Amino acid sequence: MRKFLTFIIAVLTLSFSSQAQKSSGKVSGQVIDGNTKTIEAATITLMRAKDSSVAKISAANKDGNFVFENVSEGKYFVSITAVGHSKGFSESFEINPTNTNVTLKTIELVPLAKNLGGVTVTAKKPLIEQKIDRTIVNVEASITNVGTSALEVLEKSPGVSIDKDGNISLKGKQGVQVYIDGRPSYLSGADLAVYLRNLSSNQLDQIEIMTNPPAKYDAAGNAGIINIKTKKRTIWI
Repeated sequence: MRKFLTFIIAVLTLSFSSQAQKSSGKVSGQVIDGNTKTIEAATITLMRAKDSSVAKISAANKDGNFVFENVSEGKYFVSITAVGHSKGFSESFEINPTNTNVTLKTIELVPLAKNLGGVTVTAKKPLIEQKIDRTIVNVEASITNVGTSALEVLEKSPGVSIDKDGNISLKGKQGVQVYIDGRPSYLSGADLAVYLRNLSSNQLDQIEIMTNPPAKYDAAGNAGIINIKTKKRTIWI
């Protein structure tokens, strides 16, 4: 019996030690154009270095600053796109227990030459739109969303975190209300996660993220609202 108890204690110790070693980090930086002017509404993508897959997306503020929080351990780099500029990249970096706060070097984007001769202009929605009261993610604007679930798209969205139990937080705050096509879902964290995991990204139109919801939403006592807009009404419970 004593040996068994010793074994259980050892397993629990290793488990707690492993959990303690896992940490999350913060990545921040700034983007400017080739004339050292700031660039507004640049789309910032946090990418995993091992396979260039998308870990998280965000947008720079009016001063060109951006930040990613709750970044899991691993090696990453940042990709930046903005209208009228060539794509830019950061240096690669690593989040680990001894390096949890990374400040990237200022990233310069090179303005594209304004030569419209023989150019066909095609209208295309940006991946992220910053409105006065909300951030909008246009799901189809990113090819990386093809073949994924609504839960995966949501998890990559600006300021959104989802834990292993399916609980959604917005900018680190719990109590987020999730709406589907403007209606509250009334689903628990686990049930909502199951629903979103089985909802294909190609059924989505936009994700609206509101940290300070407008008056039409009853947001008392919560950390904000996420409204998932589908292309057509989806039957759900």
